[in-house]
Amino acid sequence: MSGLLLRAGRVVDPARGLDATGDVLIRDGRIEAVGGRLDGGTKVRVLDVDGLVVCPGLIDMHVHLREPGQEWKEDIESGSHAAVAGGVTTMCCMPNTEPRLDHAAVVMQVIARARAVGLCDVHPIAAVSRNLEGRQLTEMRELARAGAVAFSDDGMPIWHAGVMRKALEYASSFGFLIIQHAEDKQLTEGGCINEGWVSTQLGVHGMPAEGEDAMIARDIMLARRTGGRYHVAHISTSGAVALVRRARAEGLPVSAEAAPHHFALTEQEVMAYNADAKMSPPLRTETDRQAVIEGLADGTIEVIATDHAPHHVDDKRCGLSCAAFGIVGLETMLPVSLQLVRDGVLKLPEMIAKMTVNPARLLGLAAGTLAPGARADLCVFDPEECWVLHRDKLRSKSSNTPWHGKTMTGRVKYTLKDGRLVYRDEGAPDVA
Repeated sequence: MSGLLLRAGRVVDPARGLDATGDVLIRDGRIEAVGGRLDGGTKVRVLDVDGLVVCPGLIDMHVHLREPGQEWKEDIESGSHAAVAGGVTTMCCMPNTEPRLDHAAVVMQVIARARAVGLCDVHPIAAVSRNLEGRQLTEMRELARAGAVAFSDDGMPIWHAGVMRKALEYASSFGFLIIQHAEDKQLTEGGCINEGWVSTQLGVHGMPAEGEDAMIARDIMLARRTGGRYHVAHISTSGAVALVRRARAEGLPVSAEAAPHHFALTEQEVMAYNADAKMSPPLRTETDRQAVIEGLADGTIEVIATDHAPHHVDDKRCGLSCAAFGIVGLETMLPVSLQLVRDGVLKLPEMIAKMTVNPARLLGLAAGTLAPGARADLCVFDPEECWVLHRDKLRSKSSNTPWHGKTMTGRVKYTLKDGRLVYRDEGAPDVA
């Protein structure tokens, strides 16, 4: 195979502390060299990326792909197209499919399907409990052998304290990561948005922040007792961020992720009964949003992940109270997150680290770096390009996004998987 040379980009590889203008040489699907002015030989193809950022392919560790069972909302192929359009070359899919990812055969089916599509890596996150009911543990060791990289009942909380304790105890023996959708259903049942001024104004039942905080407080105590690795999905409240911060200061194996909508938007987004801004956990107050941003800035929150949750239009156009929870996020993760850089919250390498090396480290993935010999998974983007998001232009099968019609800043121009160009933005120059 001829090589591919990415010429004169801003190369950012947080895994190696690299942020410099230079070239990236790819050969046989792997990174051969990264440096100043490289010479790849006479047969090398050249892609001029002057003025663009070149970084490892993004990793989204929280995605709902709906396959198997709800392919009319999304499937692995459409989700993969959405992923690479967003610069994501590795994603981890949650277990609330139909059937659930609670048996090895279903896990292997998802992996085989993703390999057949061939656009990006898909790593299943298998269920902690059978049928996500929170009562009986799955065969986690068997699921890990089948290819699961972590365990969660996401879509449902692991509500039973005894089951969570057993899960953390078992996981501690093998180093498995337990991911919690932190929600005390006894406090949030029937709620559709954050409990507070907005829910009162709209006359709808709310979901109090204490529903998230109480679950995390319980789980941190269990993590302290068991030594199990515990990860908070889509953290959204000031209280939750404070709890995780204290746990990490204590040295506990506790980590957290934030979704872009929770550090970019507030509950005000639903004031017009906007069901496209309904998600779980819900958009919170400005105080909560600022707390999440502070958690990202000080390292309490190590990962940015989308909680990409596609839904058919009928599931969202039925009134706020009965509409489905969730928004799509794979194609908006990068531009929304870049606002953190423009606001001075994070430096560009810090932001990229939360989407590359940090999730790779948590999940034990061989990804998230441009080191020589690594697989050539790359995202190339223009951090300054402005564009208007239209829901009908999304690659996902679903279009439930609160950013429809809004101007985004930052756009993926190219995505490479194993050295193959799997996405090129319309109008971007082709490889010479």
